[in-house]
Amino acid sequence: MSAPDSEARVRPRRRSRFGAFVALILVIAMVAAVGAGALSALGGARDRGLLGGPVVVPEALLPVIMKAAKRCDAIPVEVFAAQIAAESGWDARAVSPAGARGIAQFMPDVWDQYGLDGNRDGVVDVWDPEDAIHSAAELNCLNRRLVRDASGDRLENTLAAYNAGFGSVRKYDGIPPFPETQAYVARILESARTIVLSRPAV
Repeated sequence: MSAPDSEARVRPRRRSRFGAFVALILVIAMVAAVGAGALSALGGARDRGLLGGPVVVPEALLPVIMKAAKRCDAIPVEVFAAQIAAESGWDARAVSPAGARGIAQFMPDVWDQYGLDGNRDGVVDVWDPEDAIHSAAELNCLNRRLVRDASGDRLENTLAAYNAGFGSVRKYDGIPPFPETQAYVARILESARTIVLSRPAV
């Protein structure tokens, strides 16, 4: 590295106020971007507030969640709502890299087997939130029966079966050792403790 010239040492360059202001704005923007990335990495960008607050069920979907949850009373409505939030962040048009579709993230072959006409309009549509949410509730009950003999907590195993398939839960006799599935189950149960099932009072 070359030595600094003598004039630079005698007269250090002064930053203008405008330059300092621009630098400050850039630093703030970078910190905000890093913070948002951290929230996303923790799984909270899509279904939580910017600061990681509780999951809020969209007002339009609350009646659907409440009605669909009755299909499987063994799954608390708070857990069911947190599950749908974890699946898609309430995005009815969501498509995963693996090809799962809709608000409840059904793979095409699973939808073909278990999709229901939740709103009774005569069409079984994975992109229809009512159909998908009712189908997810029904699948939870089916998975609960299919994993009843697996070791561990039955609710956790049911959620794991939705994510990884009931066959994996039975194969590993409990939650499979897949980081994605383990994080999925933990995230849902954590969110369920603080989920907002009604519109906050203004």
